[in-house]
Amino acid sequence: MNASQPLPDHQKLTVTYRVEPGCLGPQGIDYVDAFCAFAQEQVVDLDADFIHWNIIPRSNKTLAEMEYRVAKKQLTHDKADKYLQVFGKSLDEFEDHIMGESVALIERFFNR
Repeated sequence: MNASQPLPDHQKLTVTYRVEPGCLGPQGIDYVDAFCAFAQEQVVDLDADFIHWNIIPRSNKTLAEMEYRVAKKQLTHDKADKYLQVFGKSLDEFEDHIMGESVALIERFFNR
């Protein structure tokens, strides 16, 4: 796989990030849908050569906060890590970065 060229959509890693309403404060349930739409717009270009983002509210707590898929096939943590290694990233660092970005996005959302 050539890591310097954008991948076709069916080969991109789809990252589903489920946002807990509580991370938006005590009234988070009132804001979570709008926040997810805002966040989706903000990250759409982040690693867009190989990642497709799907930011949604976490309404079902039995589902993982972060989920990874390629061509509609769910990947384990290890397989998602191997996928990202092709692009010089580790899954743990990627997730830490996303969590940090989430904090910044929440601040921008409430300060716009």
